[in-house]
Amino acid sequence: MIQLDPKLFADPPARDGRFNVVGVWDEMENIYSDDGRMKKEFLHRQMHEEVNGLEIAARNLTDFPDAPWELRLAIARQCWDEARHVEMFKRTFEARGGVVGEFPVLCFEYRILTKIDTLIGRLAVQNRSFEAAGIQAIGEGLESVRRAGEEDLAQLFDTQLPDEIQHVRYANKWIKKLTEENPRSMMDIVRAVSHANAAFHIVAGEAVIQMTLDDQLKIEAGFQEEVTIIESV
Repeated sequence: MIQLDPKLFADPPARDGRFNVVGVWDEMENIYSDDGRMKKEFLHRQMHEEVNGLEIAARNLTDFPDAPWELRLAIARQCWDEARHVEMFKRTFEARGGVVGEFPVLCFEYRILTKIDTLIGRLAVQNRSFEAAGIQAIGEGLESVRRAGEEDLAQLFDTQLPDEIQHVRYANKWIKKLTEENPRSMMDIVRAVSHANAAFHIVAGEAVIQMTLDDQLKIEAGFQEEVTIIESV
């Protein structure tokens, strides 16, 4: 695994011997033509990203015990959602003949997010950026698998999407509330986003994709900006 700058990346979370954890996108098994393995690799990758989402949300609870109770409750609900998503992706992956650990995995989100030392900064990066990119991708993927008649994936995405929208929505709500109460916390957001951008480009390299949320998803997720640009891999 490529060693990443400890100034930008925290230590990775623990994994058992089934997993080959790599550091950057180029070390993944990136399959570009569907030889029967592309969808399996995608499901394995997404399953593991949901594990990362669960771990980040759990760390937000333990790292910021003095956060408002209503916000902590929303984060706890996100933990529950992410745990269900892990099981959903695992079940679908294994139904297609996959074996957990069959493909390499990344922990870049966890390593970037847990290096950010403010809760509002983490919400801005994880929920408002990474999760927002996810809802756009899920929406597009849902239309694609429906057209292809892949009912297992359509059901999975259809179940996942409302949860992910809610994760973005509650972050938007609380970022607005916290910045109104303490305008200086905007600087925490700026620092967190700058940090995440620098780290993310190291991980993604040339695989960075800019995504724009469509108008309906922006409304549902609680965005007020005219244009929302998300970077993803």
